[in-house]
Amino acid sequence: MNLPECTAPEATVRLDLNNPVFQRDLFGLQKPEHLAALDTLAKLRHLTWHQVYRDKGLRWEKIISLKLPSGIDALYSLRITQARRAVAYREDDFLCLLSIPPDHDAAYGKK
Repeated sequence: MNLPECTAPEATVRLDLNNPVFQRDLFGLQKPEHLAALDTLAKLRHLTWHQVYRDKGLRWEKIISLKLPSGIDALYSLRITQARRAVAYREDDFLCLLSIPPDHDAAYGKK
């Protein structure tokens, strides 16, 4: 498991849901997946960063196959629904969500 540099692993996760691509993807999900994604986001709000890294259901993984956007040290994927992964990065205590690709391989830049 690849863990990012962390200054406060016991800090509670704060969510940044402001990325327009993430919002488009989230609001475009069918109702069962939309509700599952909201459940995952609610769960994340109550976890510490240490718990996120270790949670077997979230499956936090570093993405090495995508070019990093300027100012971002590393991209990660995490399971947001049973069938979907979200792409995100950590900035201090914030989990900044970028997208919910349509399938697992797309989260890693494949296809």
